Amino acid sequence: MENTVYIRMRNRVQVKSNDTVFLRDVAQIISRDNLHEKLECLPVHKVTTKDNNIIIIDVMMVIRLISKAFPTVDIQAIGPPQTIIEVMIKRKSVSIPLFILVWFLLFVGSAITIMNFHEDVSMQAVQQRIYTIITGKQEWKPLLFQIPYSFGLGLGMILFFNHFFKKRINEEPSPLEVEMFNYQQSLDQYVILKENKESVRRLDDD
Repeated sequence: MENTVYIRMRNRVQVKSNDTVFLRDVAQIISRDNLHEKLECLPVHKVTTKDNNIIIIDVMMVIRLISKAFPTVDIQAIGPPQTIIEVMIKRKSVSIPLFILVWFLLFVGSAITIMNFHEDVSMQAVQQRIYTIITGKQEWKPLLFQIPYSFGLGLGMILFFNHFFKKRINEEPSPLEVEMFNYQQSLDQYVILKENKESVRRLDDD
């Protein structure tokens, strides 16, 4: 047990260009105290300009490095088999005119979508019918229903997405956040299979 080292690879790590990635950055480590600090400072990868913005560190690579530096230790790997290293590249700030243009397109597109939906389900005819049933009068524009409905539509979207600007209403993730999480998981799996050369082996490989 004294020579046993437990490592658990992290899912994703963000680094900057030209950084040196150490074992403590890509994995959680459990070992005896006098070995722990040496393991944490073990260099795993040096980020260079030749690297893409995504680097895959496989657990087998980490085990080889540890075994080479400390031949007598017993390594036990648990958790995910790879760590995705994302190289953060400095991006240009978004221009104000471009932001306004994108916001305008999204606003107009959302408004047209809502109006087309209401037209498809004959929302105005339904509101006119309800107004006639309750009041006994016919009204082309039943504002008594249309105005509260408009406010309710906006309030419903706030509750659905669980955000009011940057403020979260409660700790429950919104459906959009869940879909973004699922998309990120699928993207990570694709990147792992595509970028990790050890994950796929062809018969004609040397």
